[in-house]
Amino acid sequence: MNSNQSLQFPVDDRVRDALAVTLRGCDELIPQADWVAKLARSQATGVPLRIKLGLDPTAPDIHIGHTVVLNKMRQLQDLGHTVIFLIGDFTTMIGDPSGRNSTRPPLTREQIEANAQTYYRQASLVLDPAKTEIRYNSEWSDPLGARGMIELAAKYTVARMMERDDFNKRFKEGRSISVHEFLYPLMQGYDSVALKADLELGGTDQKFNLLVGRHLQQEYGQEPQCILTMPLLEGLDGVEKMSKSKNNYIGISEDANTMFAKVLSISDTLMWRWYTLLSFKSEAEIATLRAEVEAGRNPKDAKLLLAREITARFHDAAAADTAEQDFALRARGGVPDEIPALTLKLGEGGAALGIAALLKMAGLAASSGEGNRLIDGGGVRVDSAVVSDKGLKLGAGTYVLQVGKRKFARVTLG
Repeated sequence: MNSNQSLQFPVDDRVRDALAVTLRGCDELIPQADWVAKLARSQATGVPLRIKLGLDPTAPDIHIGHTVVLNKMRQLQDLGHTVIFLIGDFTTMIGDPSGRNSTRPPLTREQIEANAQTYYRQASLVLDPAKTEIRYNSEWSDPLGARGMIELAAKYTVARMMERDDFNKRFKEGRSISVHEFLYPLMQGYDSVALKADLELGGTDQKFNLLVGRHLQQEYGQEPQCILTMPLLEGLDGVEKMSKSKNNYIGISEDANTMFAKVLSISDTLMWRWYTLLSFKSEAEIATLRAEVEAGRNPKDAKLLLAREITARFHDAAAADTAEQDFALRARGGVPDEIPALTLKLGEGGAALGIAALLKMAGLAASSGEGNRLIDGGGVRVDSAVVSDKGLKLGAGTYVLQVGKRKFARVTLG
């Protein structure tokens, strides 16, 4: 895009507002002037911009760290632009070397297809499915063939490829670099050519690959895309990036109660970063909330709002309500203020009653057999302690019996 194109359309308040949405929480926008010009052109002509995000289905599930870029896509989608959710079924067979100190083992076609089946369903919890274009990069990568691959490879130099930090470091340390790894950024860049992308999003670790796409579009005579990198979200520990391998993640398919509780476990400092990167609240709303906390409002109030928003997004409002109630219940020691109370007689001669039979008598299990199965599953508590012994017998006294998370009875034996 040359300077004449940049000046062709006026930059009004709507363009400035769209730029503010783009920049919220981002790490880099390259080059910003070109993006402003694209926004102005789109505003003037009514033609939406094409915004691309590619994800390789390397695992069956995604966590909320992956949704940082999805959230940005949704924000841009709400501005009226065309969002392209690209599933990298072809590039996954190569294996993205970004940030790796060794060759990434490629997945089988069967593994890729199994993982890809869940990706869009999970991404649809953030994106608007009715306004999302779904593509697979095997559409154009498979037909490229050997001749096309050679022609593509001729458009980039080894010297430029070795500027990549991970390649450069591995080369200097004598670690192996397979030739096929050079193909990954080329194929990711070719995706942008095939899709005629105006903007490509990715994490900060994807910057090199995104720039390759910009270069290749110029090589193929297209207007080069802008690139937008988003920070890597810190996990529950507030230190390492969110990762399943580090067990500091929240999976978007986790149950609502677990998701809600995990959000509440983060630090007050990390909460504000999560608000910027994960919340759909406006920056003005977040600023107001932060000012209230700094003025003395309990930060837990703000964290509860964030937990409700995230849980409702991946489940629904009712599930978020239930999760909040469950958390409050456990915060009070796990026992509701009002639970059924009943008095039962001990066995003949004052004999203690077996726990499975007692669960049936209290209406907490349909039968003694079901009671035993509940115990085997770790779902039975007596006075908040998990019961693991099916042979447990209870004598005279008052006990709080619990099955699962919400079934309680206060039983007096005598």
